[in-house]
Amino acid sequence: MENKLFAVRTTANREEQVVDFIESNVKKKNLEVYTIINAHGMRGYIFLEAKNSEEAAQACFGIPYSRGLLPKEVSYAEIEPMLEQIKAPINIQDKDIVEIIHGPFKKEKAKVKRIDETKEEVVVELLEAAIPIPITVKMDWVKVIRREGDESIQSDDED
Repeated sequence: MENKLFAVRTTANREEQVVDFIESNVKKKNLEVYTIINAHGMRGYIFLEAKNSEEAAQACFGIPYSRGLLPKEVSYAEIEPMLEQIKAPINIQDKDIVEIIHGPFKKEKAKVKRIDETKEEVVVELLEAAIPIPITVKMDWVKVIRREGDESIQSDDED
């Protein structure tokens, strides 16, 4: 028997708290709720994967900021575009030469100046630009085409 997905209405911007409350409720009552999904960019709703609607209703009953279970089951295809894919760590380093693969500077080559992993952004300088201007782009908007260490390493022994 396949598990079912249910949508729970929440107070906007309280989704994380509702997830935490439901998680502790599920553990306390030993309910058959398998997954609690806070869909990226979907305000006012979270999703539960549960054995049936009764289990899902029990999980969100009496939860602060929860405004109830929607009566209709949700299909996975409906929420799939909202789910954030867990990406493998992006292997970008300072001084890498990258190609921008998205946005207004698409197909431009640039040198990485700084990496902000918490925001998942990189600061790059376009190689073809007459004046080097730092540009901040999303990490997944660039791909590494050449690593700084790939060329022969020049030593500074000429002193």
